[in-house]
Amino acid sequence: MYDVIIIGAGVVGCAVARELSRYEVKACVIDKCEDVCSGTTKANSAIVHAGYDAAEGSLMAKLNVKGNQLMGELSKELDFPFKRNGSFVVCVNKDEMPRLEALYERGAANGVKGLQILSKEEVKKMEPNISDEVEGALYAPSAGIVCPFNLTIALAENANANGVEFKFNTEVIDITKKNDIYQLQTNGEMLEAKYVVNAAGVHADEIHSLVSRKKYKITPRRGDYFLLDKSVGDYVSKTIFTLPTKFGKGVVVAPTVHGNLIVGPTAIDIEDKEGTNTTKEGLEELIKKVGISVKGVPIKQVITSFSGLRAHEEGHEFIVEELNDSKGFINVLGIESPGLTSAPAIGIMVVDLLRDLIHLSKKENFILKRKGILDPSTLTMEERNELIQKNNTYGNIICRCEMISEGEIIDAIRRPLGARSLDGIKRRVRAGAGRCQAGFCTPRTLEIMVRELEIPMEEITKSGGRSYIVMGHSKETI
Repeated sequence: MYDVIIIGAGVVGCAVARELSRYEVKACVIDKCEDVCSGTTKANSAIVHAGYDAAEGSLMAKLNVKGNQLMGELSKELDFPFKRNGSFVVCVNKDEMPRLEALYERGAANGVKGLQILSKEEVKKMEPNISDEVEGALYAPSAGIVCPFNLTIALAENANANGVEFKFNTEVIDITKKNDIYQLQTNGEMLEAKYVVNAAGVHADEIHSLVSRKKYKITPRRGDYFLLDKSVGDYVSKTIFTLPTKFGKGVVVAPTVHGNLIVGPTAIDIEDKEGTNTTKEGLEELIKKVGISVKGVPIKQVITSFSGLRAHEEGHEFIVEELNDSKGFINVLGIESPGLTSAPAIGIMVVDLLRDLIHLSKKENFILKRKGILDPSTLTMEERNELIQKNNTYGNIICRCEMISEGEIIDAIRRPLGARSLDGIKRRVRAGAGRCQAGFCTPRTLEIMVRELEIPMEEITKSGGRSYIVMGHSKETI
């Protein structure tokens, strides 16, 4: 029996968990996947939006701006990379300059600070690789970039350190309510809670339908991306948008906090809620559209492509509410872009609702800060040599592309909610995220996981489920 069960271990569910862990409460996060941030959160633009795009007065606008304001301090508390690099919305047609001005007015009304409309000359001076067709741009200095993996893992680890349980590979099959207690039948066990938070991403409408007569429809909106090599990571310094349409903010060109360049996404509505495959048509669309805002993007430096799904609700508005016909059940539904930015603010809003319902009391011993995985590249040569003298695993480089040591991989496995798959390792320390995309480091990473987890190599997966790496032995052991 729990006080609160949170369904979904993406960035929103983990933000709720971290905020809830400030209080004396028995809480649990459940997810059908094998790790945190395995759904929408793992495949997005990694952008902290300023807040000028959402409609004035909307919940989306309010939470976007508040989430942006919270991100800097949160990154210090939880030790994850975040940078305010600023953003441009580029206009390449003089007739559309009024739309840019309208975006400025909306941003000002939403409370976004520091917005400016820059001339062509000012834009080109700040970003030399902007399209020569540029007429002007909306500059938002408060916009930023973040690592969605590191952010979500940090939130989850801190929540776990403060007493929140996490159950993975746990899929909700049915929900019933008996004597004011929610009974969640999962694929493995029955769980009970007085309150439930539905943060299930593209599946949130299905979870909602288990308890309510009112219906919502989430449409998976697929976005294809290119990730480019670090050799061209400085091609632009700011996040570059085109003027937004009803399908979103267009194809973005942006640096990442890890030094790559990201291009995307497309916006294609599909039916399959697990349809994260890229398509020839989608990637060709990226190549065609990327030149609208930035000239000569070095697409030949692509090291991988991927796609993610946005949880698009037809009203294009965040839905954060306690259900009228199912008291104690709180929806966090339709959280598409700018959901990553808004997550810290959504966490506060949900816990404010729960606090009024449960009358929560604050913990006296809440652990505010979390120390992330040590990155030896941030050390001086003297400090690094001293570290290796104390622990020689930090001198054994496993991933040559990203220069990730055995010590970092061990830390990723051993820490709270540690990695249990190759993708779990990659999300935490980037082993396998570089130019060769795990072509060289996978065998050694597998050997470390076998040793640390004390399981056969045949049981290790790429990303949970049946994504096994090694199927068996080709020869009998001699």
